Amino acid sequence: MAAVDWGLAEKVAIRAAGRDPFADSYHYPSLADDFAELTVLAETQVAEATGLRSASGAARARVTDRPGWVRANVASFQRLLRPITDRLEQHMNSPMAPIASRVAAVEVGVVLGWMSSRVLGQYDLLVVEDEDPEDQDIVYFVGPNILGLEKRFAFPPREFRHWLALHEVTHRAQFTGIPWMRHHFLGLVQETVNSVDPDPKRFADALARVAGDIRKGRNPLDDGGIVAVFASPEQRAVLDQVAGLMSLLEGHGDVTMDRAGADQIPSAERFGQVLRQRRQQGNPAVKVLQKLIGLDAKMKQYEQGEAFIERVEDEGGTELLDLAWVEPGNLPSIAEIRDPEAWIRRVRPTVAA
Repeated sequence: MAAVDWGLAEKVAIRAAGRDPFADSYHYPSLADDFAELTVLAETQVAEATGLRSASGAARARVTDRPGWVRANVASFQRLLRPITDRLEQHMNSPMAPIASRVAAVEVGVVLGWMSSRVLGQYDLLVVEDEDPEDQDIVYFVGPNILGLEKRFAFPPREFRHWLALHEVTHRAQFTGIPWMRHHFLGLVQETVNSVDPDPKRFADALARVAGDIRKGRNPLDDGGIVAVFASPEQRAVLDQVAGLMSLLEGHGDVTMDRAGADQIPSAERFGQVLRQRRQQGNPAVKVLQKLIGLDAKMKQYEQGEAFIERVEDEGGTELLDLAWVEPGNLPSIAEIRDPEAWIRRVRPTVAA
């Protein structure tokens, strides 16, 4: 019995995603041509702005709808979570196992469906040797969501698409232009996944920690959602590394998208203001969901990462920031993201050496 009924998860996600009215817009066909052109342009501009040049060939854009984004991410979830699901399946011998599998599928599907209605672009950094290379190393753009924002806020389409392409291509440059980055990041994710223990005692210990946090007036979901709540101390240490890395990468992506090609995107400041407001909006039920899945913590990564980069560059320019890309040991922890001076003190001796 599979721990998660992935087929059901996909169906639930597609249903939860809903159908955006702009999916049938006469403007939709223009997206593919625009992003094919603008992604190539953005790649050149990102390389000039950051010095990061992909070693994996030219970036490829793919415009998709919400169901297409869901299918791509269900496939990624299956690959990433296989070590967990394989271990869980060893414990699924009870008559309730089929129900548990379907409940897990519904939970995953609801989260992915909701996210598919919000995401604008995504770089798929997973590369699997035995799968079709044409479906890997893709920069995805979710067409209906992009059109919806363009229409709602009267964004100039060409500028907005260029601006989005800069952000996603920056992420691709980070993972393909820094030789060790992809392997290091996926190694951290795999380390987290491999350490998951289905032992019920783990969950009892986690619930005790939650009760302790609540008594101290802390929200136990603040530092990464339900995953962080049920993580062991060893997992929390890895999650802190992941959080520090993602804050750096997201902040770097936001800073770069505003700098690269700035003379061609005069509306960039307005785009940024609208998207920041969009990240903070939502009804109470949505905010609870964001807390549970750790998306609230992810939103903070943008702000904290940008603040970190601004402080580091004020201190030593891009040369100091570039030390983060030298080796994994130079990456900031989440504590250093929040205290840039601590990171500066730690890495500066390596300059003198």
